Amino acid sequence: MDKNKIFIFDAHLDLAMNAIEWNRDLTRPLNEIRQREIHLKDKNDRGRGTVCLPELRKGKIGLVVATQLSRVATSGGSLPGSSWNSPQQAWAMTQAQLAWYREMEVMGEMVQITNNQEIDHHLALWNDSNIPDETKPIGYILSLEGADSLVDISYLDKAYNYGLRAVGLAHFSKGRYASGTKTEGGLTQEGFELLKEMDRLNMILDVTHLTDKGFKQVVEKYMGPVWASHCNVRKIVPTQRQLTDEQIKILIDRDAVIGGMLDCWALDIRFIDAVSDPWQLNIKLEHLVDHWDHICQIAGDSLHVAIGSDLDGNFGTEQTPYDMNSIADLQKYQSILLSRGYKQEDIENIFYKNWIRFLKAAWK
Repeated sequence: MDKNKIFIFDAHLDLAMNAIEWNRDLTRPLNEIRQREIHLKDKNDRGRGTVCLPELRKGKIGLVVATQLSRVATSGGSLPGSSWNSPQQAWAMTQAQLAWYREMEVMGEMVQITNNQEIDHHLALWNDSNIPDETKPIGYILSLEGADSLVDISYLDKAYNYGLRAVGLAHFSKGRYASGTKTEGGLTQEGFELLKEMDRLNMILDVTHLTDKGFKQVVEKYMGPVWASHCNVRKIVPTQRQLTDEQIKILIDRDAVIGGMLDCWALDIRFIDAVSDPWQLNIKLEHLVDHWDHICQIAGDSLHVAIGSDLDGNFGTEQTPYDMNSIADLQKYQSILLSRGYKQEDIENIFYKNWIRFLKAAWK
């Protein structure tokens, strides 16, 4: 392993969705996964995936926020991730995803992180240079992306008991608890009730995918820890999915951290899904630094930006910066940030320290 690599904490990966619904054996080498699906046409990213467990280790990405993701269909049309016709079906899918994470634990491929003691133990393991990174488990903090699958409020307690620690109320479309990306509206009555239960359990609220109305409602009502696991800057990419300067200021005041994402349409407004080519538009890894810069200028420091790549969120190399082949290339940000005037301390903040500091405070 390269001694110059810095430990990375990626706060948004849809690992189980890829394993279960894309039928990817994420324990295998990336080239093998790509080769197995090279002739499949059911997904845009077939043969182009960038994420697997060996590549995480290669990139020293030893800790991730890993999702359960399963929506309840409220309208027609195809949307990212899975949509089901009943909350019970959606819940069943999240339990299939949970079963996959548990199997990865049995194999020693992953280990679940739910408290500060486990964080300390896991970081000590990854800091031990006498143990090869190739043999270390990937730590994961379980997050629910969109709350539709919670059949009713009581299911949150069940999920907390199996290790769920973060929840985003919405995803795409109008959800059962809140409206999401590309829709209008805010929280439902059930959404407000869910916030109360999350507060009781001291869970992390992920504001990613909320509408502007929903964002305003949650930051006014929710007193617990808040983060934005995978969001970029609306001033640069003016779509509802990204954060306004006012929202960024509110999150900074809450001592939140914002994870930058690497989906090309979230980096450059010119990019159109399934049409544009990252190379032709010259969309590079450095584009994300523009978003980080904007937030750092508002904050006056580097304490509120980090990585939430979303690199397996229904896309692959057809929709990532052209100078990225796999998630291991997140390590390239070390030299990119140095060239942009960031100090080593800032780079370590962005790579992992900001997320760790946030969790330490949230779980104290």
